[in-house]
Order: sequence, then structure tokens, then C-alpha cells
Amino acid sequence: MFSVPKKKYNCIVCGRVFPEGQGIIIEYDGLLLTFHSNRCASKFFRELLERVPPDELKDYIKRLVSEYNERLEAFRKLRSKKI
Repeated sequence: MFSVPKKKYNCIVCGRVFPEGQGIIIEYDGLLLTFHSNRCASKFFRELLERVPPDELKDYIKRLVSEYNERLEAFRKLRSKKI
């Protein structure tokens, strides 16, 4: 049996090497963001939010929070007991 070597990635936060199928890999507008764990991804995005001026992101964050709230409400309605 032949085994196909998996692609290896380097975490951009801590530098750890991890195989394809593990970690978090995000392609965004030609950028490849690779994180070996959700902790590294959280650290990166927390720093990104601290550096981007709030007036540039505030509206997008409000819209996204609203969309998630709508999804949660729809899910709650589906789960509620119907008498």
C-alpha cells in the first residue's frame, strides 16, 4: 500500500508544523492564514480586532451578531414544545 504524503502547514502564530486535515486554514483574498489550534486563531483575530479602527468594523460586527441572533431564535422556535 502506498500512502500519499499530506501537505504540511506552519502556524502563523506559534510556528508549529501541522498536517493537512488538522488545524484551521483560511484563504482570504489571496492570503493563506494557517493556525494549528483554535487558541492560535483566537489570539490572531483578537489582535486583528484591536488594531483595526472600530469605525471600520462596527457595522459589519453588528450585522453579523444580528444574523447569528436570528439563527438562534429560529433554532429555539424549532426546539420549543408545541402543544
